[in-house]
Amino acid sequence: MSTSTAQRVAAMTIASVYPLYLAKIEKKGRTKDELDAVICWLTGYDQSDLEWHLAAGTTFADFFAEARLNPNAALITGVICGVRVETIEDPLMQQIRYLDKLVDELAKGRALDKVLRS
Repeated sequence: MSTSTAQRVAAMTIASVYPLYLAKIEKKGRTKDELDAVICWLTGYDQSDLEWHLAAGTTFADFFAEARLNPNAALITGVICGVRVETIEDPLMQQIRYLDKLVDELAKGRALDKVLRS
């Protein structure tokens, strides 16, 4: 991924992408609560923190800078957009792709406990 693309993605707000994640999983019969559980599991935020970041228009860069990434996040592996998430070198892009991968797994019907690596 080019530097300019990475900068553009880092500057996107979590609130601009959240409705896309929600639409993707709801189309497959999953719920907002499940999406929020996945985001909170990955970031260490609680529900009120997540809602605050959505309302505040927090960028991905700031969202992940303040997050307490789950220690099991390293167990998230696989391909997203043709790239293996475990080989992404830019820490922010890897965290964003971790989130994308979890949302994909949720949309594909994987059990929530498996998505959350429990």
